[in-house]
This record gives sequence, C-alpha cells and structure tokens, in this order.
Amino acid sequence: MSRTALRICPLCEATCGLTLTIEGTRVTHARGDRDDVFSQGFICPKGASFGAVDSDPDRLRTPLVRRDGELREATWEEAFDAVAAGIRPVVERHGPNSVGVVLGNPNVHTMAGALYPTVLLAGLGTRSIFTASTVDQMPKHVSSGLLFGDANAIPVPDLDRTDHLLLIGANPLESNGSLCTAPDFPGKLKALKARGGTLVVIDPRRTRTAKLADRHVAVRPGTDALLLAAMAQVLYEEGLVDPTPHVQGIEELAGELGEFTPEAVAEACDVEAGVIRTLARELAAAPTAAVYGRIGSCTVPHGTLASWLVDVLNILTGNLDRPGGALFPQAATDKTPRPAGPGRGFALGRWHSRVSRHPEAKGELPLSALAEEIDTATEEGEPVRALIAVAANPVLSAPDGDRLDKALDSLDFMVSVDPYLNETSRHADVVLPPPPPSQSPHHDFAFNTLAVRNQVRYTRPAIPLEPGRMAETEILARLILAVTGMHGADPVAVDHMVIDQTLGKAVKEPHSPVHGGDPRELAGRLTGDTGPERRLDMMLRLGPYGDGFGVRPDGLSLEKLLAHPHGIDLGPLEPRLPQPLKTRSGRVELLPGPIADDLPRLRAALAERPEGLVLVGRRHLRSNNSWMHNVPALTGGSNRCTLHIHPEDAERLGVRNAEPVRVKGAGGEVTVKAEVTDAVRRGVVSMPHGWGHDRPGTRLSHASADPGVNVNQLLDGRLLDPLSGNAVLNGVPVEVAPEAAPESPAVTEKLTALT
Repeated sequence: MSRTALRICPLCEATCGLTLTIEGTRVTHARGDRDDVFSQGFICPKGASFGAVDSDPDRLRTPLVRRDGELREATWEEAFDAVAAGIRPVVERHGPNSVGVVLGNPNVHTMAGALYPTVLLAGLGTRSIFTASTVDQMPKHVSSGLLFGDANAIPVPDLDRTDHLLLIGANPLESNGSLCTAPDFPGKLKALKARGGTLVVIDPRRTRTAKLADRHVAVRPGTDALLLAAMAQVLYEEGLVDPTPHVQGIEELAGELGEFTPEAVAEACDVEAGVIRTLARELAAAPTAAVYGRIGSCTVPHGTLASWLVDVLNILTGNLDRPGGALFPQAATDKTPRPAGPGRGFALGRWHSRVSRHPEAKGELPLSALAEEIDTATEEGEPVRALIAVAANPVLSAPDGDRLDKALDSLDFMVSVDPYLNETSRHADVVLPPPPPSQSPHHDFAFNTLAVRNQVRYTRPAIPLEPGRMAETEILARLILAVTGMHGADPVAVDHMVIDQTLGKAVKEPHSPVHGGDPRELAGRLTGDTGPERRLDMMLRLGPYGDGFGVRPDGLSLEKLLAHPHGIDLGPLEPRLPQPLKTRSGRVELLPGPIADDLPRLRAALAERPEGLVLVGRRHLRSNNSWMHNVPALTGGSNRCTLHIHPEDAERLGVRNAEPVRVKGAGGEVTVKAEVTDAVRRGVVSMPHGWGHDRPGTRLSHASADPGVNVNQLLDGRLLDPLSGNAVLNGVPVEVAPEAAPESPAVTEKLTALT
C-alpha cells in the first residue's frame, strides 16, 4: 500500500517542494509539489532522484569505531564513549585551538547543520575553524560585511520583476542558483526574456545559461574585477551615476576607479572597450536592473573586489534595495528586526592562522590552510591534533588533497559525521552516520535568507526513524556534550540551554516583542514534538513575521506553519534599507578601508597577461560537489569528468577528443580524458569539481567504478584571495599535453614563478 508525503528537497539551494511516493519505508518516486508556495511544482533531476539518493545501499547504517587500525561497526554508546575519550584529552593537554572543526557544504542543507554547529564551536572555544565557504563564497560574505556591516546581509536579484539581469561567473541553468535561492531559475530567466527584458552573461565558457543570453561576453578568466571596475568607471565618466540612498563614499570611489577605463582593462580582460561601455550604458538605461555574481567571480585572485563591485554597480545605478533590482530577503527565522542605526561593523583579521598567518574572515580560517595547520610545527601555538568533520570531504574539496590526505593520517584523533565512508571520513577514528533525508525534518534556515521571494515552509520526516538509527539533531547534540566535558548528559539539555539563552536575551531587548517577559514562562509556551521543533517555534515567534508569543495574533508560529503543509507565502522582496545595515556609520560604506587598500593590487593586474592555458571549473545539473557521484541515476550522460579544451588549442597541442591528456599545475598532475569543444574560449580549459573517488578504504561502490580525477590536486593551496582567504580555483595556469608526450623540464619552475 503506497502513500504520499511532502518533503523539501535538500539536494541543492533551490529548495523545491517534493511529493514523495512511499511504499512501506522506501521512497519509490518523487515529483514536484504543484501546491508548494515557492517552487510550484518545479523539479530537477536531483529532486527526481530523491529516492535513489535516500536509499543508496552504501549509506552507513551504524556508527564505525576504529579498533586495531580498522573501522568496525559499533553501538551509539560505544561511539560517543570513543569521541569523549579521544577529544577531551587533546583539549585539556593542548588547548581548544588544537581541535580543528571542518564544516562542509551539506550542513546548510539540514536542520541539524543549521542549529547545532554554532553551539559546538562555542562550547569548544576553538579558533581552528574551517568550512567550505573558503572554497566557494567567502568573498561575498566579506564584501557584504564591509559594505553593510553584516557578512550575511547578501542582496539577491529580484528575478521576477527585473528588466535587465547581468550574470557574471554564474551558470544557474546547471547550478539551480547559488546565494540566490530560486526554484526554476531557468524558467525565471525565460520569463525575463518573454516580458522583453535583457539577459547578459559574462563567462569564459558558453554555458547553458550563456546560450540563453541576449549578450554573452567571454571574459578572460580571473579578470572579473577589472571588467566590473571599468563598467563603474564608465558610469562616473558619462554622468550615469544615480545612487541608492543611505550610501556614503560616492565621490571618494570615483577617484579610486579613475584608472580603470575600458581602454585600460580591455587587453587584460580580452574584451573590447566598446563592449564594456555598452554593458555599462545598458545597465544604467534599464528601468530596473540587477547584477549577480557567483562562484566563477568569487574563486579568483580578486574575488572580494569582484563581489564588492557587483554591489557597487547595483548601488551606483540605484538598483540596490528597489523592486526589480537587488534586495535583501527577510526570512521568517531572522532575528527580531532592530531599529535602523549604527552597528558594530565588520572586522577582518581578528586572529591569524598559525603557519602562514592568514587572517580570519567571518571567524574562519582558509580551508586551504588545514593541511599545514596539522602537519607543520611552529613556535606559534599548537598544531591541530584532533579534528571534527561534519558533512565535509576536504580531501576532494580543498586544494592539494594528497597533502591533506597524509596530514589526516597524522592526527591524534578524528571524528566524522557523515553518511558515507568517503575520501575524508575513511581517516576518522569514529564515524557517526546521520539517517537518510526522508527520515529527517526540514526547514531552510540559511537559504530563506537568500530567497528571491519571502516564504516559509517546514516538513516533518516523511518516514519514521528506522530502529538503530539516530536523528542527526541528536547526533550533533550528543557530539557537543561529548567534546565539551558533559558526556552522558541528556541531549535535550543542549536545546534547553539554547532556548534559555535566547529567551533570556530577548526579554532584555527593548525592540523585542517579549521585552520584559519571563523567559521560563515563554519557554513553557513553546510547541513542538522535539527540541529542534521547539527551537524553530521560538525563532518563528520572535522573528519579523512572528506572533511575538501572542503580541501579534495573526503572526507566525510552528502551529500555524504545520497547518500549511505547502508553506506560507510572505510576499515579494521589499526595500529594507537602512534597517539591515550594521556599519558603524549606519550607512552603506561604499569604499571601506580594506577594499581601498586592496585596489593597488587590482591596478597591478592591468599589466598582467597569462601565458599558456588557464583552468576554470564547471558545474553539472545532476551533481552537487562530491555528494552524488555514488547514485547511478545522477552519473553518466553529460555528467562526466573530462577536460574541456577549445579545438584550436587541442590542435596546437596535439590533443585528440576522448583521449587521455596530462594536466599539470602547481600542486600536482592528473590524467583525464579530453573533450574538444568550442564551449570554452581559446586559452581556457575546464574541469568539474568533486571527482577523484579512487582512494582506497572508501565504501562508494558506484563512484569508485568511475572515479574521475580531483581537479583540486592541480592546486597547491598558496593562491588565495587575501581579503577573504578564499582559494583561487579559476584562472589558474596549467600545462596540458597528450598523455604520451614528454614533459618539459621547465614546467615546474614556470608554474612556481606564476604562483
């Protein structure tokens, strides 16, 4: 007997609503939920394969504990006993910074990953924090922090109402959107064109998104900031500046950008000056417009400057914070909005990494520095001796996985929260596997702060937790207790503590709807079957649309949300400035000091010209980093690990289609099959991220049968955007030759000089 259940898809940032068909305890089919207030029935191949992802036979079902050098099945009690015995002595002997924490991308796709890691980090007190953000989006967080005073205040394009959309380094037809949560991104772009709008794509590859564009500009990789700076200079030069209100620094910025004329940047960008002027004029002339940049413009040497300039263009054209431009979403679980006014601002470099002295950004150190923080001794503090990895696979996602692979073997202790025994978790002394997504509740805390329409949705588990499984929320709560010296305490204590602390602060805040209330009385009024549900209820009721614990009877609560299983639409994005600003001035600070200090480095780039080939990444619609290569339904077809190379470059180098080539970078060498295509511009080669499933000791039967190669092994980790610590993954020089070709003795010296 089959039944249906609703579930929000956790497999990418689009957060589409699904209707699952369930037979017994197995998901047999998934389709789009036509009544979902946000996605309205849209589904992509990943969502359609939800059942296959959910029931992957290689998913771990019980904890693993290392005994006599081997990972063996264990009980949950044995696993947490081992965690406490392994982590606490390291903290007590060497201090909290000797324990590193790595948080992977999937954390933001689960309720547990949103609610518990911050508690874990606070309890440990470690500064050795590394996340996937520094191989992805940290430049956007840093630029937002410097502009708006809040690293999480990221404006998103108003896709449904804009007249002109300029995308740089973004391919949402493959990625489904990123730092811009939008179900059916392809449909929204087609609707833009259907209503007479204009789509411009700046990308060195002719992606599926670029094919849809009215104008595609194949910029030279790594020069995004130069191109955007020249567009801003044109706005000033031609009197086209009509800025957003609540901004300071308009005149000062004009002087700083004076040298970046289209003529000055044209050769470096390999884009004609006339084209750059046209891009700027069309942007300024559009009734409404939005500029949106993503990973291609973040993972470059000037990633923070490029991210900053995206918002500079929105500001100078008056399109920041207006309908049809770029606006700040308002999530239902955001904190109670405080009155507009000056805030604490945003600071960089409050501490530094031990070995290379990289400054922290948003409380994090570069993931590229993890290996050296483990394997390099210095007089400056203790190395990382123990590691907690939560939904993270940095052996594949960080530069120079070979070095990190060896470094992980040298740790005193490692615990990994992961459903798979993968390239990273195979090093752990304890592996704690969360249940499959069908057995977990879901609310998008992070992605609703980036959504192109305000809405709120929550789905309870579609299938009851199997016997022997442990909810991911309980796993992380018990992990917190085990590593902070409270092993054995009831895990519900973690949720009680958070609720008590949150309500204790809320009643003291004059702008809070519960100001002056009794925290214990308020806690007693929370609803929900579990601690995480009670926390969600609290956040909803204190949030911008909440009922304020009865102050606003029509407001949100968990009870009201459960009565709307397809979600509640909260309306289109609305102008919010100056309320979101937390800068010391209370205004948008257009030219913050760290940005001004980094502009000379961008000026020096005007004279740079890459020699030979440079590497860029690419996304696949049916993949998400390294997550899904073990699911047969999501591999094969166009989802292949190949090297895209332009026909003219292939002919010059003697490279033939479908034959192996040797690719060498500063961090190492890989052999991969060539795919000759004019989808990449001349001088550029492209490989996808997340492959390389050929290391021993994993349990990824399908992925290891067609492992691909790890593109990040071509990087040695030394190339970083200095403001954000983000790894440089695009525009990286490489050497390419047929597999049988002799290697040039000058290659290593040349690559070292280039880096």
